[in-house]
Amino acid sequence: MGWLDALFGRSKPVKPNLDALFALPSAAVTLQAATGLEPTGLGSVAFRAAEGGAFAAVERDVKALLGDRVEDSDDDYGYTWLQVRRPPDDLSDLVTELHAVNSSLEGAGFGPSLLCSLASFADPEGRRLAIVYLYKRGTFYPFAPLPGQRRDNALELQVRGVLSTELPLEEDLGRWFPVWGAPGL
Repeated sequence: MGWLDALFGRSKPVKPNLDALFALPSAAVTLQAATGLEPTGLGSVAFRAAEGGAFAAVERDVKALLGDRVEDSDDDYGYTWLQVRRPPDDLSDLVTELHAVNSSLEGAGFGPSLLCSLASFADPEGRRLAIVYLYKRGTFYPFAPLPGQRRDNALELQVRGVLSTELPLEEDLGRWFPVWGAPGL
């Protein structure tokens, strides 16, 4: 970063650390003990699809690698979601497959197209939660949807407190974007 960048308040973007995803299984144990929320076995990766044969080939390769455990869908904001299904007690394998999707896209030069990845959790009372990894920030945040496109802010803040030593959490609450309609949530 040069002195002009410092003068104008610009900073270097944070380099994504996809390996941070591997901290999710141990964080899930802490989350379950503190809140009763358990993995659902569902996770997703969101990205903006690019035109062209190279991108189509990477997407095809990822789908071939994961087989019938992956489904794709598009949201209202123009993002494509690849949802991965694993048994609920197999969060480690789910995280490995989410990492593989992200790494495949990043390795093929489509890292800037990645938006986020998430792993879903639920409890017997019907509360739902996603732990969202923001690719461009290299941080996580909790998202707890309620019916009618509302959020359970109290649960989100509770989860922030529970996971503050487990994961690199996004400090700017303004970046805790809702992921309405995310597959698996």
